[in-house]
Amino acid sequence: MGELALCLAVVAVGAFVQGSLGFGLNLIVAPVVAVLVPDAVPGGVVLLALPLTIYMVLREHRHVDRRGVAWVMVGRLPGAVIGAAIVVLVAPDLLTAVIGVAILVAVALSLVHPHLRVTPPTASAAGLTAGVMGTAAAIDGPPLALLYQNHRSEAIRATLATCFVLGTLMSAVALIIAGELRVEQVVFTLKLLPALGVGLLASMWGARHLDGRSLRPAVLTFAAIAGLAAVVRGLT
Repeated sequence: MGELALCLAVVAVGAFVQGSLGFGLNLIVAPVVAVLVPDAVPGGVVLLALPLTIYMVLREHRHVDRRGVAWVMVGRLPGAVIGAAIVVLVAPDLLTAVIGVAILVAVALSLVHPHLRVTPPTASAAGLTAGVMGTAAAIDGPPLALLYQNHRSEAIRATLATCFVLGTLMSAVALIIAGELRVEQVVFTLKLLPALGVGLLASMWGARHLDGRSLRPAVLTFAAIAGLAAVVRGLT
C-alpha cells in the first residue's frame, strides 16, 4: 500500500512537470516504478502517459509541427520494434538496470545543447532513439526535447505531445505483439490515473506561469538519482 501511495505522489508530480514543460512524466515516474514495482515496467508506464498527452494535443494542437512529427514517426516505428526486442531478450532481473541506464542516458541528452535544425535526418534519428528508449524503458521525451529545445514553449509542448501519443500507440502494439504488455500492468496504470489527473490540473497553472528553465535542473537531478538507484537495484 505504501508503494502505491508513493507511486501516486510521483505520478502527480510528473504529470505537473510534463503538462508545464512538455516532457518529464516518465523521466520522473519510470525509475521510481522500476524500483518499487518492477513487474509494472515498461508496459504499465508506457501506457500512463497516453491520457495526459492526448489532452495536451487537444489543448495546444494549433502549435504542432506536423512535418516534424511525420519524420519523427518514420524513425519511431523501427525504434519501437528494436525496443520490444530488448524487453524480450533482457532477463527480467536486469530490465530494471536497463531502465536505469536509459534514464541516465536521457539525463545526459537533456544536458546537451547543440543547435539542431528539425530536418528529415535529425527528426528520424530522434524518432528512432525515442522509439527504442520509449518501448524498452518508457522514456521517449529527451531525444525529442533535444530536437525541439530551441522552439517556443507552446510548440515544444504541442509537438512532443503529438509524438508521444502516436509513439505510445506504436510502443504498446509492439509490446503486445511481443507478449510483454500484461493485464496486471494495465490494471496498475488505471490505479495511477487519479494522480495523473491531479497533476494535469495543476499543470494548467504551471504552463502559464512557470519558466521551464527553473524546473529543469530539479527534474534532471531527481531523474539522475532515481536512475542510479534503478541501476543498483537491477544489478543487486
